[in-house]
Amino acid sequence: MTELRTLKVALLGCGNVGAQVARILIDDAEALAARTGARLELTGIAVRTIDAPRDVELPRELFTTDADTLVKDADLVIELMGGIEPARSLILTAIQNGASVVTGNKALLAQDGPTLYEAADKAGVQLSYEAAVAGAIPILRPIRDSLSGDRITRVLGIVNGTTNFILDQMDTTGAQFADALAEAQRLGYAEADPTADVGGLDAAAKATILASLSFHTRFDLENVHCEGITGVSAADIAAAKDAGFVIKLLAIAEKLTAADGSEGVSVRVHPTLLPREHPLAAVHGAFNAVFVEAENAGELMFYGQGAGGTPTASAVLGDLVSAARRIVLGGPAQTETTNGQVPALPIDAVNTSYYIGLDVADQPGVLAKIAQLFAEHGVSIEIMRQTIHRDADSNVESAELRIVTHRATEAALAATVRAVKGLDVINSVTSVLRVEGV
Repeated sequence: MTELRTLKVALLGCGNVGAQVARILIDDAEALAARTGARLELTGIAVRTIDAPRDVELPRELFTTDADTLVKDADLVIELMGGIEPARSLILTAIQNGASVVTGNKALLAQDGPTLYEAADKAGVQLSYEAAVAGAIPILRPIRDSLSGDRITRVLGIVNGTTNFILDQMDTTGAQFADALAEAQRLGYAEADPTADVGGLDAAAKATILASLSFHTRFDLENVHCEGITGVSAADIAAAKDAGFVIKLLAIAEKLTAADGSEGVSVRVHPTLLPREHPLAAVHGAFNAVFVEAENAGELMFYGQGAGGTPTASAVLGDLVSAARRIVLGGPAQTETTNGQVPALPIDAVNTSYYIGLDVADQPGVLAKIAQLFAEHGVSIEIMRQTIHRDADSNVESAELRIVTHRATEAALAATVRAVKGLDVINSVTSVLRVEGV
């Protein structure tokens, strides 16, 4: 029997995901060697504090605080530290020393991915990042490889488990945002500081990666229109449910034709109303799902656990085995394809529908005034629901209107909302959300 060669693996970071990756590398060493054609030897784990408590028991001698030395002696480097620095510098050091790199660092890829891609291409090594988007769900490889002979026209997905859990709790239990967030934190779905999740920033970073792969063009965070879920109220959730919708935080990247006839891509993250029969509406809890539309393949949906140590470790190990097999068998590394070069379009270019909540005076002619104003802006109303309220203290009645529009340009819809705010019969605009799937 031919003796298998050994490939040295350096692991940067030993948090929830990193600890599971280390465990699998040790416990499943023989199985991984059989799949790879080489033994994957975990030579060290770089951490800030060697004696920090960890959920997985690992050999203490593997831990080091000297990440620089560790990566310089590795054939394969797994970066799971997160953040921009020192992760960026360590990845570049690894690449310059001829190591292939696996990372789950969506923030770094969204901010400075081109630098890393170019360095890997120049060095002839692999840079893989399946774990950066949607945890265990294999979505990046299918977009890059399986659909490479097709033209993707649209990608929309639930790519942040924390926000999906919060919105799902609000929808199924009637909880307020603050209570649903507290429950997410209690269960470990949300960080103590949940800003990146509830503010949409985590989803925006993932949207740039999805858009770049889908449309063969480099996008960054500046190209993403980003809105979080902090403004979504229990009243919005209830009204959406009453109208047959569910609210989800979606990451959307789609090819559009601008007013001048040129093509471009819109990349955006925002709370969105979906019809209850849409496949993404059935994604509950902290699960993720990505819906892909392509010219020839049609509609595809990828669903699964979008976070967590073991699920995400599965994606990391998949990339690691792929990179190791390339080293064993030889051949060129997979490189970034950026031959598309389609421009990023502003949110105003998007053609969408709006859900608008209005608190209005309960008097004759209100509906006519609102309908006339919508018509003047070229926006057609599809659904209008009215509920009458009486203030217990003043005994004054007001009406709550919930309007869903037909599709129109974002610019026309935004102008309509601005004009509505100026009507003397409008007490307040209580909510404005976009609608997809209608």
